[in-house]
Amino acid sequence: MIPASELLINPNGTVFHLHLHPEQLTDHIILVGDPGRVNMVAEHFDTRTFDVASREFHSIGGTLDGRPIMCLSHGIGPDNIDIVINELDALANIDFATREIKPTHRSLNMVRIGTSGALQPELILGTSVVAQRSIGFDGVLNYYEGRDRVADLEFERAFCHHVGWNPTWAHPYVVASHEGLVEHIAGDDMVLGQTLTAVGFYGPQGRKLRLPLANPDLNERIETFRWHGQPITNYEMESAPLQGLSRLLGHRAMTVCSIIANRVCQDATPNYRTAMADLVETVVKRLITANF
Repeated sequence: MIPASELLINPNGTVFHLHLHPEQLTDHIILVGDPGRVNMVAEHFDTRTFDVASREFHSIGGTLDGRPIMCLSHGIGPDNIDIVINELDALANIDFATREIKPTHRSLNMVRIGTSGALQPELILGTSVVAQRSIGFDGVLNYYEGRDRVADLEFERAFCHHVGWNPTWAHPYVVASHEGLVEHIAGDDMVLGQTLTAVGFYGPQGRKLRLPLANPDLNERIETFRWHGQPITNYEMESAPLQGLSRLLGHRAMTVCSIIANRVCQDATPNYRTAMADLVETVVKRLITANF
């Protein structure tokens, strides 16, 4: 039995942070960072069955073409992903009445839609990039047993050697997204990339405002790294722990981001809503037809 200190359940029977009941969980889940973006996604639903908000975690559930679907906001950063994936898995695979793991495992399909900064000059603003592999700078996965079983250790070693990884930072980990989900969602109109998950927005992504950087040439080294001829394509802040924790827990997950800045060309646009709206519509329509 899982103790109350490890799995916190609210007095109304919902999971601690997300405030969702087990019966509200759907197999198809769209994840977004911005709580305000949940309504944008839910506009594509045919019906709405619940709307729950707590802190940065906003959830709307409903149906599309007769199939249950939900959208959940996770806020910013890999630490929030640790909360979201563990609590979604608890809703799916732990009996809240007995606090025991259910005998039959339930797998979820999760697609994160986000924004990102490109690290290669050919990735123009508005490009949709799928994180076929994610390189986590956050260290979240290193706290879980089985980390090496789902990570690409050869890739990790080559990457650390090439960039001269700073030993004071968390050791990076490399995790692939679910291959079947990527094939189903990406189609032939999205770029398949290798995405970096940073632990912060400024210094951890090589941005310098008033504070000098410990390794100011890190991005330049990253840009020249190739793994079997493939470059590192973009920066964001959630894909690696999403894909890593999902693999450990037996779920299917991936991330697709719209490029809103190019770090090499030093170009950016804050007016990315049209591209994001188009990406949301595409992903929702494709996810609901997944038959995993």
